[in-house]
Amino acid sequence: MGCFECCIKCLGGIPYASLIATILLYAGVALFCGCGHEALSGTVNILQTYFDMARAAGDTIDVFTMIDIFKYVIYGVAAAFFVYGILLMVEGFFTTGAIKDLYGDFKITTCGRCVSAWFIMLTYIFMLAWLGVTAFTSLPVYMYFNLWTICKNTTAMDGATLCLDLRQFGIVTVGEEKKICSTSENFVRMCESTELNMTFHLFIVALAGAGAAVIAMVHYLMVLSANWAYVKDACRMQKYEDIKSKEEQELHDIHSTRSKERLNAYT
Repeated sequence: MGCFECCIKCLGGIPYASLIATILLYAGVALFCGCGHEALSGTVNILQTYFDMARAAGDTIDVFTMIDIFKYVIYGVAAAFFVYGILLMVEGFFTTGAIKDLYGDFKITTCGRCVSAWFIMLTYIFMLAWLGVTAFTSLPVYMYFNLWTICKNTTAMDGATLCLDLRQFGIVTVGEEKKICSTSENFVRMCESTELNMTFHLFIVALAGAGAAVIAMVHYLMVLSANWAYVKDACRMQKYEDIKSKEEQELHDIHSTRSKERLNAYT
């Protein structure tokens, strides 16, 4: 029976709202980073194989250099939000413990309230950042959707000549023509390959992962705001109880003093 009560007590101290938000955050970041990395690698293969593009010599920043930079950014995002998710979970555990055990060993401090406020501000900034990431991730989805649509229309319309120019997406400079048309062999091989379809769907999943991270940030904001309100009310209650206990002690001391004075008067 004691073990069962201990398990119930431990389960009652788990911040389930923070746990759900953390799982959603990890799932979203994993989808975005994993699928985004593979989609960028597939994009490099498509550009080199079917558009006959090569890396620029020297320190020139081209599309391949930008893709490498995006990959390193993905590595940093994965590591940073893995740590941030752990920090938010720890904050949720401490806040839950502070609320449920006001008069135990753990006391709510001014530092704890400042940490909660800091997490609220930081999470709001990260939510805005993930909104920007979601908007940015939608761009390659749009590009691949156009390319996928051209492949479908070429199959449906016999004899039609459709072209895709990378200059309209800003991938290459205006003076560098990298255009591929439905009459070329590379275009036919690209449309028939599974690489195009796979990269397109990987970008879609990465976009969904970024959206899930945004939802997780919003969920965290609600949890942190609720915890902040609970902690603030708990602090007021704690101060009230301390003042009440002090007044009761003073009344008890006054009563004891008067009792002693009466006893001395009788004797």
